[in-house]
Amino acid sequence: MKIKDLLSKDGVSLNQTAADQGAAIDLMVALHDKVGNLNNKADFKAAIEAREAKGSTAVGMGIAVPHAKTAAVKKAGLVAITVPSGVDYKSLDKQPSKLLFMIAAPDGAADTHLEVLSKLMTMLMDQAFTKSLIEAKTPEEFIDLIDKQEDARDKKNNADASVAPAPSKTGLKLLGVTACPTGIAHTYMAAEALEQCAKDQGHSIKVETDGSGGAKNVLTDSEIAAADVIIIAADKNVEMSRFNGKKVIKASTADAIHHSKDLIDRAVSGDVPVYQHSGTISKSSSSMDNESAGRKAYKHLMNGVSHMLPFVIGGGILIAIAFLLDDYSIDPSNFGSNTPVAAWFKSIGGTAFGFMLPILAGFIAQSIADRPGLAVGFVGGALAASGATFANPGGDIPSAFLGALVAGFASGYIVLCIRKLTDGLPAALEGIKPVLIYPLCGILVIGLVMCAINPIVGALNTWISNVLTGMSSGSIVVLGILLGAMMATDMGGPLNKAAYVFGTAALANQNETGYMIMAAVMVGGMVPPIAIALATIFFKNKFTEGERKSGPVNFIMGLCFITEGAIPFAAADPLHVIPSLMVGSGVAGALSMAFKCTLMAPHGGIFVFPVVGNVAMYLVSLLIGSVIGAIMLGILKKNVNE
Repeated sequence: MKIKDLLSKDGVSLNQTAADQGAAIDLMVALHDKVGNLNNKADFKAAIEAREAKGSTAVGMGIAVPHAKTAAVKKAGLVAITVPSGVDYKSLDKQPSKLLFMIAAPDGAADTHLEVLSKLMTMLMDQAFTKSLIEAKTPEEFIDLIDKQEDARDKKNNADASVAPAPSKTGLKLLGVTACPTGIAHTYMAAEALEQCAKDQGHSIKVETDGSGGAKNVLTDSEIAAADVIIIAADKNVEMSRFNGKKVIKASTADAIHHSKDLIDRAVSGDVPVYQHSGTISKSSSSMDNESAGRKAYKHLMNGVSHMLPFVIGGGILIAIAFLLDDYSIDPSNFGSNTPVAAWFKSIGGTAFGFMLPILAGFIAQSIADRPGLAVGFVGGALAASGATFANPGGDIPSAFLGALVAGFASGYIVLCIRKLTDGLPAALEGIKPVLIYPLCGILVIGLVMCAINPIVGALNTWISNVLTGMSSGSIVVLGILLGAMMATDMGGPLNKAAYVFGTAALANQNETGYMIMAAVMVGGMVPPIAIALATIFFKNKFTEGERKSGPVNFIMGLCFITEGAIPFAAADPLHVIPSLMVGSGVAGALSMAFKCTLMAPHGGIFVFPVVGNVAMYLVSLLIGSVIGAIMLGILKKNVNE
């Protein structure tokens, strides 16, 4: 397969103008729809915008490569536009983008097209080539330039492959790994930049690309052993245990694309830390290792929360279905398990929900101490759930969510401490450390720790639960305002996640107050996208043409509890948009609390409305909050012509 097999002349539009990023996206989505690559145009656009919300796909040098892999794509395809005057695509180098390709990848389909797309990404690193594409007069000329460049590249690569490279006498032996979350564009451009820069300086390098189609050009054990320095340019986790004891530079894919020379120069300088798989670092450290303690703790926490959520969501929804299907009048004290069908759903959901605390603690510990921390963290989380104490190891006072947090962080640092203490053991014992010493000592110590703190944290947890349960109507409404506003503050950021984690923790208490808190959290997260969609319809003069076109998609995202749909609008005008959305979400959270709406499921949007308590007033809360948010936008935002 060649690049031109994915790119037709009808998918190329030259000499365009685009007012902003949204307008450029609209142009390219329309091209994909025109050439028949899409099943659902709106869903594909939403997937593209969701990817941009995580970080701009503009790679600098005047190039942007938006991409999405989704079921909304019928067949793999590529479209392109040129914008000679440039469009602000929020590039890291602050330069306007003039050449834009949009990649559509089908979800779950074969990844044979990814090799072709990776070739295009590396070709775009040639600035003379990209300049010729921007200056192309017709779509036919545009595609012909790509085809000729691809043929020349293939011919050169085949020639290079047939000649064994002469061993370098002075250059370093470098290895690299590149990986980005979607694995379509940045992965391959980062690899190309590293390879070209190393070659220019006389160093040998092999780069493993961890792309959407899986790892390619995988590094072998012998290559790793012989390497002088290894450069990890990744925006997601990669397998690091194989690099234990090697000099490793950590960077992002953007660093590799824009500052590859700096990375190579650093490798040559020798000021590179030796990676220890135990999690310890050498005295010399990379910029990524110099994060604040708070930032590191937040990352560890989010690693646990992200792994926990599927269990909470899946189990919580099944438990909610059990209550929906049960007959309360049979036995109020056994509500949820009175009928066989309800009991089945509650049993399965309860089993999944029961993994919540061990998973949370286990993956916090893994984030801190890598794989050896996992088992210790799991046990710590399970002990938090059981409430083990010295007086009653079988369980006495569960410390619940707070205890699992303590267990996760304690487990991670306990394992790091054990590793440090065992560094001096003979090399012959190295093989038994991960299978005997770390788990045995770690589980024993975390057992002692949890038995000691469970009574304290358990009592604190009980006090918090009693305070929440005993709140007056006014206090519970104030809590609803706070949680709703937090959900709209940074939409997927730390405050939003803090509110959501608080909601799921309250849900674990399995009482009415906890269910009310979860309901307020979800309605607060649903309001921002819906308020944006309403505002783009009723206050058209406040939004650009591109924003007005993309606005209605936020109805779907809001109803599905995807708060991130509002991010592009908030990023474009944060001083006016974020306060408006906070007011709307705060009102919705307050009304939900005032109406005593409850929610037993921690996610799902309108799909879990059947299990919402007082659903009619919950809808009223959502509608009023969204309308108020939209009106605030109409008042605070300036007209686009201003």
